Amino acid sequence: MATEIERKFLTADESWRNQAESSRMLCQGYLNDPGRASVRVRIDGEQANLNIKAAVKGAARAEYEYPIPLADARAMLAELCMHPPVEKRRHLLRHGAHLWEIDEFAGANAGLVVAEVELGAVDEPFEKPAWLGSEVTELRRYYNHALAITPYRDWPADER
Repeated sequence: MATEIERKFLTADESWRNQAESSRMLCQGYLNDPGRASVRVRIDGEQANLNIKAAVKGAARAEYEYPIPLADARAMLAELCMHPPVEKRRHLLRHGAHLWEIDEFAGANAGLVVAEVELGAVDEPFEKPAWLGSEVTELRRYYNHALAITPYRDWPADER
């Protein structure tokens, strides 16, 4: 079984931008409502994947990902998604021994920026960059599937 181990954080400021090595736009939609798993289709440039993740909160969860034809992904996004797609620009940067993904959301989730780091073990130590803010790994509302259902713009002001 494939397991994703990932920690999520808000960013404290925008100083990470100077360290970004690359960035690209992603568009992803969900083919089901939350339950035991989320089923997602994602377009990343000219590549597309179908992804299935266990619907559990926390740093570790089962994940399966399979490449699919780009035309199929476009059709799924247009015809099968339960909610509008989540759009974001993903910036990649290295800090210490780890590759960080900084997701800068667009559309209904504009204004939200989340930093993620994938780890080899739940307790793996990692160097925290100065631009790192509060950890949100355990908060479901920051998961992309939740953002498709309740976008950031619809959150109460005290939850932002």
